[in-house]
Amino acid sequence: MPAPNATRLILFSSRQYDADTFRQANEAFGVELDFQEAHLDAQTAILARGFTAVCPFVNDGVDAAVLEKLHEGGTRLVALRSAGFNHVDLHAAKRLGITVTRVPAYSPHAVAEHAVGMILTLNRRLHRAVARTRDGDFSLNGLLGFDLYGKTVGVIGTGIIGRVFGNIMAGFGMQVLAYDPGPPAQDLLERGARYVGLDELLANSDIVSLHCPLLPSTYHLIDEHALARMKRGAMLINTGRGGLVESNALTGALKSGQLGHLGLDVYEEEGGLFFEDHSDSLLQDDVLARLLTFPNVIITAHQAFFTREALIEIASTTLGNVKAWEADAPRNVVDVPQD
Repeated sequence: MPAPNATRLILFSSRQYDADTFRQANEAFGVELDFQEAHLDAQTAILARGFTAVCPFVNDGVDAAVLEKLHEGGTRLVALRSAGFNHVDLHAAKRLGITVTRVPAYSPHAVAEHAVGMILTLNRRLHRAVARTRDGDFSLNGLLGFDLYGKTVGVIGTGIIGRVFGNIMAGFGMQVLAYDPGPPAQDLLERGARYVGLDELLANSDIVSLHCPLLPSTYHLIDEHALARMKRGAMLINTGRGGLVESNALTGALKSGQLGHLGLDVYEEEGGLFFEDHSDSLLQDDVLARLLTFPNVIITAHQAFFTREALIEIASTTLGNVKAWEADAPRNVVDVPQD
């Protein structure tokens, strides 16, 4: 039960699994919870009136207009239940005196393992093989893959998730090339990884996997020019943020064979699409619709984080952030980035 005078927290874009895990975790925190399936935007922000804290998800809009309405309704804390914060206008939040917190790490293994799963699926054509055998076709034509052992994987971004991913791929016997503007990860260096420039990584990697945050400096990091610099026929995996990849450049690279395989768990125009069932309607995104026609492309709907362990950690950290803020000792605060 919520404690007397407990902070009221409203969760937007919530699903049954959110309600289940947050209620379970809340037994240790006593926050008053309210769950809304609606996305947070300028129209739905009125639902948060009277709630001290608001909990958006990755595709909710938390721009200046939304923050203004939240502030008018009494909101003083935006407790993100995600690691990414590119959907929040931090300058507006600071101006309004609204604290923004996040979940910096929930289950790096969940995301890293999903990236590995996409690699194995694309390489061995598992998605095609399963569909084929269900139709009674047991031939092997078109299913030829390659050994991961001895090949080179490029890891762009070696934070917690990138390090876990790099270590897994080193376990496959792959040579790991890493690119990150921050300090090298000692555990990757101990596994034989080499830190190189972005151009060298793109030119020499059989597989390129993105694990960096979406910042102005990383927006469209993989564009038409970057794709042209990659090894011909290489594989690209993105489980980071959709905006890291220029979607419009992918179709041409796939058609020409410059890009041999593509695995996306995120997509830059995923808002309003992912986490929803659109099976009874026509897909209006022409780029996404075209990508789905390629046999060497797999797209999952932002599910890399989606494990039991990750959901519990997300709920516990989010609620812990709320209680810490309530005690005037905020943690996991997202500050306005320095220019």
